[in-house]
Amino acid sequence: MSDFCRDVVVVGAGPTGLALAIALRQYGLDVVVLEKEPSTKREVRASVIWQRALEVLRDLGCADRFLDQGLSLRQAEVYVRGRRVGGHETQVTGTAFPQPLAIEQIAIERLLVERLGELEAEVRWDAEAVALRLGVDGAEVDVRGPGDRLQTIGCRWVVGCEGAHSLVRKTMDVPFEGERRVDLQAVQINAKPDWKFPTAPDTTYFFLEHRVCLIASPRPGGGYRFFSFLDDPDPQRVAPPDVDEMRDLVARATHDPATALMPTVPPWYNRARFHDRVAGSLRKGPAMLAGDSAHMWAPIGGRGLNTGLRGAHNLGWKLAAVHHGWATDSLLDTYSHEQRGIAQEVIRQMRRNAMELPPSVLTLAAMRFLGPAVLSSDRLHRRGRAVLSELPRHHRASELSTDGAGRGGRGALCAGDRLPDVTVTHGGRERRLHDLLSYDRWTLLEIPDRRPAPDAAEELRRAVGRFPVPAEVFRVQPPQGGGKAPLRRGSLLLVRPDGHIGLRARAGDHQELDAYLDRWFVRKS
Repeated sequence: MSDFCRDVVVVGAGPTGLALAIALRQYGLDVVVLEKEPSTKREVRASVIWQRALEVLRDLGCADRFLDQGLSLRQAEVYVRGRRVGGHETQVTGTAFPQPLAIEQIAIERLLVERLGELEAEVRWDAEAVALRLGVDGAEVDVRGPGDRLQTIGCRWVVGCEGAHSLVRKTMDVPFEGERRVDLQAVQINAKPDWKFPTAPDTTYFFLEHRVCLIASPRPGGGYRFFSFLDDPDPQRVAPPDVDEMRDLVARATHDPATALMPTVPPWYNRARFHDRVAGSLRKGPAMLAGDSAHMWAPIGGRGLNTGLRGAHNLGWKLAAVHHGWATDSLLDTYSHEQRGIAQEVIRQMRRNAMELPPSVLTLAAMRFLGPAVLSSDRLHRRGRAVLSELPRHHRASELSTDGAGRGGRGALCAGDRLPDVTVTHGGRERRLHDLLSYDRWTLLEIPDRRPAPDAAEELRRAVGRFPVPAEVFRVQPPQGGGKAPLRRGSLLLVRPDGHIGLRARAGDHQELDAYLDRWFVRKS
């Protein structure tokens, strides 16, 4: 029998587990995080947070402290066989966070733990989950603490965020589908270079050479993270690279034989190989998976940390709604479908990422001759920036996404899309749309196409008020002369706590709204 019962046990205190605990605490759940290590990571590890993940951190109440600790990345410069072929900016519109952020995992975890402390959540260090038993209405976790002391914790829900060898996933008995990536390795070092290229704290360099892609990304402590994808002729070589190996690699990729590297403090040397895998399901009864326990891949594009944060953001509000009795259990099942879809999309896109995969001779020739034209194309720039930011990733195929207004015109929002942060008129003044949203509730936006009845907004409030799920109603207008503005007059948007559109209907279509709410939520008695 367990010693006591908690609402949620999160196994693993990496960024995903900590972010999930924050999300759940914001909804008032009793959460304990178990971590077998004695403290947060002492290795720098992941180093870039993209724009969509910064929005996630805003919803978790800690984006500002991340911005204070990190470096905003403004642009990238691309070199092929030592010759510059162009560059591109990383800034996007439609968000309060136009640029990605360079910040290392050692700082990321510290800041998340700091936020979790403000919410009075418990993190147990030196506490390893060694066994798990799942029941119909909960779970029991056996925990080995300091001095090999064993304790059993009972809980209503358990979430595995402990990585590739997840105990929770193995207990759920779901397959980890995928395969090992062959002939691909990554080597890394943090160092201050003495080389011929300008030092700019907002500029990332890409150097492409035969079977080598080298990325030099600025780091907040000074210097660069040198991260290279290359072929793998000796898979048995597992030791981290030393300074000489990395100096030779940087000199080869940059065509600067005089390059010298001075390792930073704390040091970071790493050699890694990869698997591309996604769990067959991310939920089984009271057990769920997030982060590397749920999906993993080669870190091309720096998507692992960011996708884990998005998964915690997706799961947190759904788990809270079901736990509080606001929503039916089927709401929680949508997490598995949506997050698996995102992971599979990331794997597909990164397998085609010509900018970071080790190029062949033909690819190098094509990039050398076509690169200047490609990198000077405004259309391709916009598309590339959008993909990197992750703002266009959507849940259109989710059961939770309902388009009751028919197909919109080109550029129109669809159910499942992330709501862009555009300027609207509300209450007679201009507001940023995301200022009306909140992670702790749903948001119903009415965008009338004519002068609405005086009591129309009150009718909508009564409609959502029949359900216990927190929600607010706002009537907004798109900007005058918006032209291609994504918000269309005459529409009704029910926006999820994570900023994605759950329902798109015609303004005044209360029947469609009622049907959607009845499907997913429990009416007040």
